[in-house]
Amino acid sequence: MKPLWKYSLIALAVVLVDQAVKLAVKLNMALGEEFNVVGDLFKIHFVENPGAAFGLTFTDLFGLSSETGKLILTLLSFALTGLIAYYLRAVAAVPTALPLLIALILGGAVGNMVDRTFYGLWFAGMNDYEGGLLHGRVVDMFYLDLWQGMLPDWVPLMGGRYYSLWPIFNIADACISCSIVVLLVLRRRLLSDAALGLPVAAAPISAAPIAPTPTVGDGHSEPASPAAGA
Repeated sequence: MKPLWKYSLIALAVVLVDQAVKLAVKLNMALGEEFNVVGDLFKIHFVENPGAAFGLTFTDLFGLSSETGKLILTLLSFALTGLIAYYLRAVAAVPTALPLLIALILGGAVGNMVDRTFYGLWFAGMNDYEGGLLHGRVVDMFYLDLWQGMLPDWVPLMGGRYYSLWPIFNIADACISCSIVVLLVLRRRLLSDAALGLPVAAAPISAAPIAPTPTVGDGHSEPASPAAGA
């Protein structure tokens, strides 16, 4: 199997598993419903995220209307997903973990893009928001309940708002976040010229200095010629 096909199937598997879990939660739980998995630490808690990471929206960042901000976010998702797919095609043959990580990021991006694009249309009869095509919300459910509270006002972008740690996430989020962390930690190893199969420039070889040839008149005597008839 060609490398590109292999990593494309991995990305597709992420999308399918992500969507299966989201649909199970969406169709069987009420918004805000939760149940414990590991005590009070790890829970399944059904929320719908109208924004990007950590619930940030273009309304928060730029003061746009919620509908305009949602549309821009969805269109940006399309553009970024296309760039990720293009990069996966470029690095698919690289013999490191790089294409695997890019495939996981691509699968996660597509998984969340499906929610933003279609969930406002597919579930219009059960959503508690005005949706439509390109105006869906991302379904989140995994909740590590480590801390809850108000962030100080001085925190950029998110200050003065109530947050939980960690923010509730889904499989697509986990694939994206974990892959990006690994890329950052191993960036030198994964993104070096040698790892990418690019030619590595050889170190320049310094030539040994050549001694000047003595010439007549510079204070050096030439060797005497053998005498004639000697």
